[in-house]
Amino acid sequence: MASSFTWLDYSEQDRRKMLDVISLFREQTTRDELGIGAIRDAFANLFFPGVSTIQTRARYFLFIPWIYQDLISRKTTSQQVGGKLRQQEVELINILAESADNDGTIGKVSRAALKRLPSSVYWYGLGSWGIYRYGGSSQQEYHQAFDRLNRSSRRPQHNDDGEVLGLHSTEWDPQLPPPPADFPNSASFRLTAAEADYLADHVSQRHPRSLLAHLVRQPEPSKVAFPWQHPVLSSLPPGLQEQLLHAQNFSELIHGAALLYNLMLAEAKPGTTLVESYRTGLQQWATQLSARAETLQGWDRQAFWQLVNQQAGPVSLRTQSFVNQWFDLALEPDSAFSMADNADARAQIHDREAALKGKQARLDNPRALELWLGDSGVGQLNFRWPTVSKIMNDILTGLAEKEVDYDVAA
Repeated sequence: MASSFTWLDYSEQDRRKMLDVISLFREQTTRDELGIGAIRDAFANLFFPGVSTIQTRARYFLFIPWIYQDLISRKTTSQQVGGKLRQQEVELINILAESADNDGTIGKVSRAALKRLPSSVYWYGLGSWGIYRYGGSSQQEYHQAFDRLNRSSRRPQHNDDGEVLGLHSTEWDPQLPPPPADFPNSASFRLTAAEADYLADHVSQRHPRSLLAHLVRQPEPSKVAFPWQHPVLSSLPPGLQEQLLHAQNFSELIHGAALLYNLMLAEAKPGTTLVESYRTGLQQWATQLSARAETLQGWDRQAFWQLVNQQAGPVSLRTQSFVNQWFDLALEPDSAFSMADNADARAQIHDREAALKGKQARLDNPRALELWLGDSGVGQLNFRWPTVSKIMNDILTGLAEKEVDYDVAA
């Protein structure tokens, strides 16, 4: 019998979180094997509101509204909207997949068989950024309202000559840039200067204190691996710098726990060749901590937990205890360099997995261990930074076009 997930869909945000979790199961290195996802997501949502790990390119924030506006102009009914939306999104997928820049095309392989369409992937972000004006309502709720909206809240738009141009929808931001005249036939991921400016403005207006709002107006894209390595770090507001320090400390310290967990699995599974790789990783981790020992020893953990609990809701006491105990072990003088063979650390990892997974814990269940393929949740936490970088760099590249246009005009 096939396994399945079932949940009560109380809100669009809850639905989005669950779908994102399911998507992450496909990514070995990003799995939350030690139950610290609430802390990870607290920082990711704080820094990069409206962005999820399965988003790809910035122009989807415009593609989806443009498709919906076309459906509105055609007076699509509630019964028709789901099928019509899928039809247009698949058409867009095919066009983008065949374009010169097709990196980040959602559904490039699956095409018409794609189960989760781009509109679903971006729905929460569209509401968070204020592009869809009733953020919080689900996509399904919006579809169910099409008949009522067709009757009441859509009114014709006219040009200067009084000719009807189409229907205006109050659900979408009235300042939304218009689609190209031939959309979607020549669709691409390249943002125009006006489109990039629009997206940057919406991030800044809706989430002015976020890290994303500050970075999206920087003069050029950045290729750093983690947000706290960004070259403008020292010019950020002090509050943001402090938040990034908390995120960096947590990311670097907890990474050792993920490495040790994978080392223990590699040692327990016959025939694996990964043991030395994880031992080397733990030594590199210890060296990294040693270089920041003074900062880590002086870290205000109380302020860290206060920030996390404000953003995520109260993190369970069991999770806080696990994390604090790991921090204590990792920050003992010279302890990190011997962590691979630390009996207390190994017991802590074993007990944590058993508490989270019960009979399915790999360290106690030979069948579950047999299915382990290596590198499970072993990646250092980056709080969605790779995704954010792609979306942000799309916007920054578009904004650079504005500067070129200005220079030429001058």
